[in-house]
Amino acid sequence: MADEVFDYVVVGAGSAGAAAAARLSEDPTVTVALIEAGAADSADEIHIPVAFGSLFKSPWDWDLDSEPEPGLLNRRAYLPRGKMLGGCSSMNAMIYIRGNRLDYDEWAANGATGWSYDDVLPIFRRFEDNERGASEFHGAGGPLAVSESRSENHLAESWIDAAVEAGYELNDDFNGESQIGVGRYQVTQRNGMRCSTAVAYLHPNLDRPNLTVMTDTLARRVMADSTRATGVEISRGGDVSVVHAANEVIVSAGAYGSPHLLLLSGIGPKEQLEAFQIPVLADLPVGQGLQDHYMVLLNYLTDQESLMTALSPENAARLQTEGRGPLTSNVGEAGGFFITRPELAAPNVQFHLAPVLFYNEGTGPAVAHGFGQGPCVVKPTSRGSVTLRTANPESAPRIVHNYLTTAEDQQAIIDGLRIAVDLASRPALKSIITGDFVTPVGTSDAELLNFAQRAGQTLYHPTSTCAIGAVVDPQLKVYGFENLRVADASVMPSVIRGNTNATSILIGERVADFAQQGS
Repeated sequence: MADEVFDYVVVGAGSAGAAAAARLSEDPTVTVALIEAGAADSADEIHIPVAFGSLFKSPWDWDLDSEPEPGLLNRRAYLPRGKMLGGCSSMNAMIYIRGNRLDYDEWAANGATGWSYDDVLPIFRRFEDNERGASEFHGAGGPLAVSESRSENHLAESWIDAAVEAGYELNDDFNGESQIGVGRYQVTQRNGMRCSTAVAYLHPNLDRPNLTVMTDTLARRVMADSTRATGVEISRGGDVSVVHAANEVIVSAGAYGSPHLLLLSGIGPKEQLEAFQIPVLADLPVGQGLQDHYMVLLNYLTDQESLMTALSPENAARLQTEGRGPLTSNVGEAGGFFITRPELAAPNVQFHLAPVLFYNEGTGPAVAHGFGQGPCVVKPTSRGSVTLRTANPESAPRIVHNYLTTAEDQQAIIDGLRIAVDLASRPALKSIITGDFVTPVGTSDAELLNFAQRAGQTLYHPTSTCAIGAVVDPQLKVYGFENLRVADASVMPSVIRGNTNATSILIGERVADFAQQGS
């Protein structure tokens, strides 16, 4: 296979990479290559919102596992990651959350210049097409569709009613003035169908002659000449070649994939690289600082209809004709943000309500009508790492999150579980619960923590493994390199308070701005 030359080479067609490649290719004078290890997003279950769970452990999933987690009784955590155009935006629960103002202001205060909330809000508005229209906090006309839930599920309403009965306030916009309270989540959907970054950014622009999308293509390592990245070594169809970059290489392979690729390329902790006999190009803390949201759902049986019966001919017809009904459900339909200790300035716990049984890390079958509801530690203090397993690019990395290994994180999940138990006792939920399915055996701190360690899972939000200030500068350039950037959730200095997809898209938008401006 002959080598190819482009101005920009972007690795990873996920939430950030697809946005970056599309924005860069708006300039007809430059050429852009977008490298994606997975296939095209052609399967129906990618685009029908309620079907995203069927993508787990499929060909569209990287299907990663953590090492034994010390804070989870040495249990391994299943870590699904999208392996297709759109990446995790083609596989996620489509919840549109930007995080808290304080998240970005803390980043800026700690050295991420230009990343304060006031700096990033105009970019969020620019790429948003919110069906509520443009306002102080929202945009209209951008590529990413943001809409109200169209599933109209009554179990979600019952959970919201129970939270109000418990004294929590309603919030109709978690991305508005305040994040606190409960309500329905807005979702990245258009007419009831998933609006991934592949749908929003790539499909409308695939006919651009200056944009080349390479699917089923594995990036093996970044090629570099001293302090300049020159391209990316790839394998495609069994052949190995190099895609050369005249201007820049942008690594957007995700919080697990980006550090893995940099490590394979000789960019990372010196001792680790030398142990694998990889020549060291830059001694940087790549792969360190991993954060994620850890979620624990309590599951209850109910005599109300759940999403277990969503896949009916009637509901399929309604999706096709109206863009409404159970098949449009994002599963995590409702939820909210809570402060469990009065001294905190922003939420430390986020809730999700799933109007269907959701257990065994999302892989358990819906064997009866039921629902899951519970907390995640939305501002964890624990940190983990992504390291090499072997020097073979086809080997999965070693991943350790260290979930629930700090006293603060343990207390947050205990406090959150107490809220969940209380909500289940309120009339709006108690009247429709017919039995426990997966719930704690007791309510002491020790019993709740043990339940969390046994029954919890990732909320699919890994971040911070190539963080601004540690691995990249505020313009996302890798320290020590002239033309190598990282742009995805890995660059977040710390995980935001909320679902991370919108912020990952923001990062993709910003890296295109930085590259075009030469900053």
